[in-house]
Amino acid sequence: MEPLPPQKKWRAILIATLLLVPAYWSILAGLVAGAADSKVDDAPAPGAALALGLALIPFVFIALAFLSEHPRAPGAVLKAMGLSILVGMIASALTADGVTGIVAGVGAGGVVALRSDEPHNWRARAIAVTAAAAYTFVLVRILGSVALLPAPMFPFTGIGIADHLSERRWERENKGA
Repeated sequence: MEPLPPQKKWRAILIATLLLVPAYWSILAGLVAGAADSKVDDAPAPGAALALGLALIPFVFIALAFLSEHPRAPGAVLKAMGLSILVGMIASALTADGVTGIVAGVGAGGVVALRSDEPHNWRARAIAVTAAAAYTFVLVRILGSVALLPAPMFPFTGIGIADHLSERRWERENKGA
């Protein structure tokens, strides 16, 4: 199998990130509405917003897997969903922060959904997702609600950068061989 050209990889990352944004905002709206005081009459229904956001997440992983030409895309999407739920719940519980949990969970799913070629490794991708989640956690603590705006772009972009750095390292090591 030929390595995936960078243009196709970054197109898959861009489209998946654009699909993630409405899912992220819907989940976030549901979390905020659920935490809102019950005396507020004009608060949206938290269940509907959460359900919409969670229903959109599989399409994010479908786009990421199929656009990156993953050889086993359907299985990768299922694994991505399971890993996303597991990591997202653990990260949210540890940080007491829904945004960090979303970034960590979606990023963990992205590690599995995005096609991995020979120079890529899961450790670099896991470090990238951890860094994206930690960065989000720190931004939320320092900047507050302003940090909510860029959060959806961190997980997949971090994975793409990790892959790029892995490719460069692999080229340097194999150039001398």
